Amino acid sequence: MLKMSFALAAFVLLGSAAPGSAQTQNASASPREQFKNAIAQYDWVTNAKGQKIRTIITRPKNASGKVPAIFFVGWLSCDSVEYVNGETDSFGAIFWRLIEQSGFATMRMDKPGVSESEGNCAVTDFQAELDSYQKAFASLAKYPFIDQGKIFVIGLSNGGGTAPLSVGTHPIRGFIAASSWGRTWYEHMLEMERKSLDRDSNRTPAQANSGIKGLTDFYSLYLIHGKTPGEIIKDHPEWKSLWHDDPDGQYGRPAAFYQQLQALNLGKIWQDVSAPVLVLHGTADTIMSHADSIAIADTVNRAHPGHAEFIEMDGGDHLLASHNKLLDSVVPKILDWMHKQLK
Repeated sequence: MLKMSFALAAFVLLGSAAPGSAQTQNASASPREQFKNAIAQYDWVTNAKGQKIRTIITRPKNASGKVPAIFFVGWLSCDSVEYVNGETDSFGAIFWRLIEQSGFATMRMDKPGVSESEGNCAVTDFQAELDSYQKAFASLAKYPFIDQGKIFVIGLSNGGGTAPLSVGTHPIRGFIAASSWGRTWYEHMLEMERKSLDRDSNRTPAQANSGIKGLTDFYSLYLIHGKTPGEIIKDHPEWKSLWHDDPDGQYGRPAAFYQQLQALNLGKIWQDVSAPVLVLHGTADTIMSHADSIAIADTVNRAHPGHAEFIEMDGGDHLLASHNKLLDSVVPKILDWMHKQLK
């Protein structure tokens, strides 16, 4: 699974990179995360494309024996999960506070092409990204301080919806889906587009209604029938004003990424989850809707009554914060829920 021997892939602690990597010189000079209550270790896994993928592992200081662990599945955008400057945004604050306060080990992964991970994020499709997460999760088994029977998975935004795919058949103590989605990507995007049209003060209600009719067909051709936005607009120039992104992708990712998301059956994925599930959603989230998030809890509870809990954070935005005020309650809720599952 690793490209190098275990000796060569020994943990990189506080600033050094994998020996022999093309990025060793730059990586060794880069600042690294440093915690009061945990030690950060930098390592690598190799995905199916042969790309070296950066992982960041933390373990609590002065811990004796094996400890529970949290595996994080990140968001859609090509932003790093490494926060060397601490709580610079609310998702970063969730990372830092869980690392400092939980007493658990953790693992994060920078997707292909992000930070020190090899590849090009802008052309990496979902399946290649998922394979990288699967390789990273499997590598948890080599860390002697991790209790393999006490692993939690926390998925953020897009990663919350697809988190169960990262773990294979490994038993999980609990899943947490934060600001996430549990329906089809087609439904998610049409709801987002409808809200965007309604917020546009330059459009009349009649124009917004006409717009969503066009976007219904647009996204069908794009997500279900496999055409790129550019190809669709070439065939339907009347929809040009409805599209505000790249001709070959969206939100900095290729069209294939979203077509592969659409092909997923999240109903099947989540109904097969037998572990407890906590779903968190903010009422002020403009990215993932209430319907997107509660679909996960509803699916789990239909298959396994009482296994899923849904918590709506009043005023919480997509990062589960409202000018950072809510963070003081979000992390304690997560910690309380995980400790409950350990009992």
